[in-house]
Amino acid sequence: MKYKIIRTIVISFIITGFVSCHSAKVKDVDGNSYNTITIGNQIWLKENLKVTRFNDGTPIPLVRDNDSWITQTGPAYCWYANDSANKDIYGALYNFHTVDSKKLCPTGWHVPDQADWYELVNIIGDVTVTGDKLKEAGTSHWKSPNNGADNKFGFTALPAGYRSFNGSFNYMWIAAYWWSSSISIQSTAYFWYMRYNLSFIDKLIAEKNNGFSVRCIKDKPVVRENKRCEAFSVLTPLSLLVTRQSR
Repeated sequence: MKYKIIRTIVISFIITGFVSCHSAKVKDVDGNSYNTITIGNQIWLKENLKVTRFNDGTPIPLVRDNDSWITQTGPAYCWYANDSANKDIYGALYNFHTVDSKKLCPTGWHVPDQADWYELVNIIGDVTVTGDKLKEAGTSHWKSPNNGADNKFGFTALPAGYRSFNGSFNYMWIAAYWWSSSISIQSTAYFWYMRYNLSFIDKLIAEKNNGFSVRCIKDKPVVRENKRCEAFSVLTPLSLLVTRQSR
């Protein structure tokens, strides 16, 4: 019994340390500020990206009309229904060419690839309820009933909908879609989605000129010996071990 109590204290200290060390806000090149959330050993933006320039300052084309969206072969973004009032809550919708630039997220962050998404699912531990654990609870933004959603991990997934490759806007309040940076085949890439009436998160592939949301994830640091971050080189493997044992 004594051993169990001590182990619980150590684990709580490690998890608390991760959260407190990464609670600062992050700004993009436009000056938009984002809250962050630590889930396992990953650090995510807690909000959808809404930047209008690449992190080198280059503007991303804002494409409103359907014909231009359909024929776009380079980066582009838009606001759902071409209404900038959707920016602050739901963020922007980007085509995959924007994601593929590798310059969309703030410096030190990146668009998650398939390995990042799978790791998130594995941290939560049960793919059948991953959506519920990541979705914002209630019906302030999600369509009713959104049963089971409790946002246990603080990801605060919101139903921003998407823009189809044909230019139409679909499923705001109903579903959330996020790009993965991983390409499926030459003309398609992976994305992950949740719905108001489903408890799980799933992945599919889509044409690259669809417009989906983006959640950035922080680059994992390279831990070097004899540096001040050495304490984390000891704590991190233990926290990962706890994660693995709990699956």
